[in-house]
Formats: sequence, C-alpha cells, structure tokens
Amino acid sequence: MSDITSLGDLKGKRVLVRSDLNVPLDGTTITDDGRIRASVPTIQQLSDAGARVVVTAHLGRPDGSPDPKYSLEPVAARLSELLGRPVAFATDTVGASATETVAGLEDGGIAVLENVRFNDGETSKDDAVRGSFADQLAQLADAFVSDGFGVVHRKQASVYDVALRLPSAMGGLVAAEVDVLRRLTEHPERPYVVVLGGSKVSDKLGVIDNLIDKADKLLIGGGMVFTFLKAQGHEVGKSLLEADQLETCTRYLTEAADRGVEILLPTDVVVDTAFPSGDREPEPVVVPASGIPADALGLDIGPESAAAFADALRDAKTVFWNGPMGVFEVDAFAEGTRAVAQALTEVDGLSVVGGGDSAAAVRKLGFDEAAFGHISTGGGASLEFLEGKELPGIAVLERD
Repeated sequence: MSDITSLGDLKGKRVLVRSDLNVPLDGTTITDDGRIRASVPTIQQLSDAGARVVVTAHLGRPDGSPDPKYSLEPVAARLSELLGRPVAFATDTVGASATETVAGLEDGGIAVLENVRFNDGETSKDDAVRGSFADQLAQLADAFVSDGFGVVHRKQASVYDVALRLPSAMGGLVAAEVDVLRRLTEHPERPYVVVLGGSKVSDKLGVIDNLIDKADKLLIGGGMVFTFLKAQGHEVGKSLLEADQLETCTRYLTEAADRGVEILLPTDVVVDTAFPSGDREPEPVVVPASGIPADALGLDIGPESAAAFADALRDAKTVFWNGPMGVFEVDAFAEGTRAVAQALTEVDGLSVVGGGDSAAAVRKLGFDEAAFGHISTGGGASLEFLEGKELPGIAVLERD
C-alpha cells in the first residue's frame, strides 16, 4: 500500500488531493465540519513537504453542472481557518480559474477547486467521458493523493481515473480507514460485537451477510428493527416496515441461532403517534416491543433495551457501530443512541463508529471524538468494505 513517502521529494510539485469535504450546509453555514477537520492532516503534511497542494472534492449531488448552493467556497474558507493560513479558491474545476489558481501557487501553497461534480465527466458511467475529464484534472498536477475515504467505493474521475494517470498514493486518512476496517474483518479480537441501526434492513443486508459468521453478537436498533420484530410475529403499528425483507430477517434469526451468534433486539421501544416535526411537541411513550399500539410508530429503543445493549458491549474487545438507534436529532428520541455511544467510549479494545449518521450523532450528542477508537468518515464506503466488496478507489492504488 503506497503512502505519501512513495512519491519522493514533493517540494515544488503540484499534488492533486482528493479529499472528502461533503459537509452539511444550512445555506452557506457549515453545520458539521468533521470531514473538513479529518482532511487537514494530509493537506498539512503535503504543504509542510513543500508541495503545491490542489484540493478537489464534491459537495452534495449537483446534476453535472454548476449550482451555487453546492459551492465549495464556504468549505475553502473553513479549511483556511483550520489550517490558520490562506487557501486559494478556484471558481471552476478544470477551467481558466483552476489553471490560473494552480499556476499562482507557491511551494507549500494550498488551493481548493470548485465542486468536482459540477462537471458531468466526474460521475459518468462512460469510461471515455470520465477519462477525458480525468485527463484535464491530471494536467493540473504532477502527483495524486487519495484522501477522501467517503468516495473510494465510487468509480469516479477524481477518485479512480486520475490515479491511472499520475503517480499515486494513499493519504493518511484513507490508509487509517483501511487499516481499521481490515482489523474488523480479518482477525478481530473477541468478543466482537456489531451494532446496526438506521432506517432500513435493505441498507445493511450485505454487512449482515458478511459479518453474521464473524461477530459474536449483533445488536439491532433503529427503524430497521421493526422488520425484525414483524418477522417474529409482533405487530409494529405505523412503524417503518420493509415487508419485502421479512423473509430475509427470519433467515438471519435462524442462521444466527444455528451459528451460535446472538442477535439482540429491543424489548421495549419509545413510540409516538406521529413522526417528530416542528408542528407539535413530541409525546414519547415507552411500550413493550411486543405491544406497539396500532396508531403509534417506534422512534427509539427503550430504556430497558438501551441498558441491555450497553451491557452487551461491556466486555467487547472489538465493536463496529453503524446507524443510530432512533431519531437522535430530537432529544425525546435520542437516548438509545446516546446509551450506545456512551458504551462505546468505555470499550476496552477497538471501538469503531462507522461514519454517516452514527458519526453525526456522536458529534451532535456532545461526545469527545477522542473517546472512540476510530470514527469513519465514510459510511457507505465502510459498509461496502465490510460487505467484502472491492472498492475501486482502493484497488486502483494497490494495483501492481
């Protein structure tokens, strides 16, 4: 696995860095800068080595053309604040502004290019279209560093095709992610507990399939739990339900029992008669998981379940957690997620928060990120790695 040192002396060299700066925005206000902060060490390392650092990244899902609400300009400003130094901003990705901005960099200088997804070549399924755009990106640099773990599962121009055109290496963030995920899949220290939440069973099928014979315990919460409860014969009221996954959930329960893997489901849930909105105050009620009223929907695991989940994590040596236990954005339905996060901070071993909403929950609920072994910056990439899939953005860096 080639790291930045494999690129040799970088002084005066133009280095294109693919970072993951896809942060949530409220207008032009960044509401969670976790991914920007995670990108800083590699950018700083390259700058300190005298490289002329050209950062490329995406934000949101613009439709292959410029859209002001997805501009990276506020991100460039925040990056400048975190680095404590000026960061130039190019108003396009491969056009006149990018060319001029990169040409103006001095050794150690840093520039951010406008949203790479403003160009339809970035995400094109046509190899030739993608390759043509990658050719333009590659002209801006002498070397490429892949440091956006949140996109390495995408075969996109700035992730995959550029790496075929320039001397390439993994940045520190991607290398750390790959190292941790391999520890979760190859030789995990036991007991190994996997905690899965989020809204849909269908989002986690591959992970469950791949980890059901590797983990000692599977703890399941969030909206996906109601399909499991229904598979056990319980009524779930108006709760989220994937009827087409009932058979799959039944199979998982049977398979886990056959393999001696414990699947822990909530015994109580917090319900309300409506999904939380600004129109009404939440009216949370704790009910048995086997007795959800017909007019109610489950929005969090209950206190008894939260305590049981925390207890199941107490002696774990390896934990992977992906997906909140409930609607953590609303205080009334955040306690299950809080209990799981708190238990992870107390794990005597490797605790991994698997990106996405779990990472957002940790920050929103006020936990010190240093209390966790690792917080992934790429939810989808983490899941695909744990499913055993090849990630194009990693494979291209590890090719002979």
